[in-house]
Amino acid sequence: MNTASRFSTVLLFLVSLTSSAVADAKEPLKVFILVGQSNMEGHAKVETFDYLGDDPATAPLLKKMRNADGEPRICDGAWISYYTGRGEANGEGFGRLTAGYGSRSNPAESGGKIGPEFTFGIRMDETFEEPVLIIKTAWGGKSLFYDFRPPSAGVYPRTEADIERDRRPESGSGHYYRLMLKHVQHVLGDIRRVVPDYDPEQGYEIAGFVWFQGFNDMVTRDVYPELPKGAEGNRFAKYSEWMADFIRDVRRDLEAPQMPFVIGVMGVGGDEANAGNLAFRRAMAAPAALPEFKGNVVAVPTSPYWDKPLAAIQAKYEQVRQMSYLLRTKNKNAANADGSMSPEEQRAYLKEYEAKLVSPDEVALRNRGASNAGYHYLGCAKTFALMGEAFAEAILAMRDRQVPAQPGN
Repeated sequence: MNTASRFSTVLLFLVSLTSSAVADAKEPLKVFILVGQSNMEGHAKVETFDYLGDDPATAPLLKKMRNADGEPRICDGAWISYYTGRGEANGEGFGRLTAGYGSRSNPAESGGKIGPEFTFGIRMDETFEEPVLIIKTAWGGKSLFYDFRPPSAGVYPRTEADIERDRRPESGSGHYYRLMLKHVQHVLGDIRRVVPDYDPEQGYEIAGFVWFQGFNDMVTRDVYPELPKGAEGNRFAKYSEWMADFIRDVRRDLEAPQMPFVIGVMGVGGDEANAGNLAFRRAMAAPAALPEFKGNVVAVPTSPYWDKPLAAIQAKYEQVRQMSYLLRTKNKNAANADGSMSPEEQRAYLKEYEAKLVSPDEVALRNRGASNAGYHYLGCAKTFALMGEAFAEAILAMRDRQVPAQPGN
């Protein structure tokens, strides 16, 4: 064999070895962390899935959410660990990602609901060949200023109202931040417990973080007092500061300094929300504009996914509830002003009042698409499905602009 032939043979052998090594190499498991309060929990019942099929724009998404038999999809390559609870009764549910990992009365059992995690995970599962793990921690009625208070913000300073009402002790400052961090570290310490086929040599990459919270901060006036009349600025500016602290702290504590971070901006009420709601949204989104977070923190508005037809029907039911209150309290402008109506007569009046206000078609549409209150996005699966996809797309766009992170172990 001449020199040229020997060189070609060696070169082909080396190429073969390299190709084999590349083929055998496994990409690290992708870990996504989802954190927040009740809307991260998710209050959209599975029974509202069909509503997606009524809209040609979301009918294809519904097909991804279901198997061929019509049952909710069980992902082949995505797993979830969900830590939640009421009061101190916290617990974990885990397994392959499917519907039912929304709000749960028993953390270990399906609640028959979804939050953003379902379509978020479906999108990530179809994007990555390697396995996907979602670690979700969410509790209803929690604030950033107190419950999730980041370490860098210091211990929460109690207000006069706190002391008077004997609430928000300093010992609870940041309690849910610590619970969140502890659970994430617990799952990452033994990934095989949740993802049975996980290969430690494969490693993992913390590939993104989604924050979806805000209602409790928006309605807390003693922490975010009204500004003096004529004053400039945003009364919720402190939220922006604490949100930036949260991002820095969680990246530090998870040793993921460039981790893509999504702020899900509260969108209850849609574009017609009141001025206070809109001011809060601006405060939520503000950290994404900081130079230090350029390219790796994105604020994703959720108001575009507020369902206007369902909200219009919900507003009519609010009128019915208001009339019920007026009758009970013998309001001078209501039919029971003189207090002569019995409870049975009030119920009959309300039934007739509702029938005139809400048409049968509206009743049917509400039953098809809504399953909860307005502050929970009406419990509409279409809304939560679209938000989950939007959060996933935002993280994928940030990742496309970044150098791949180093895997953990």
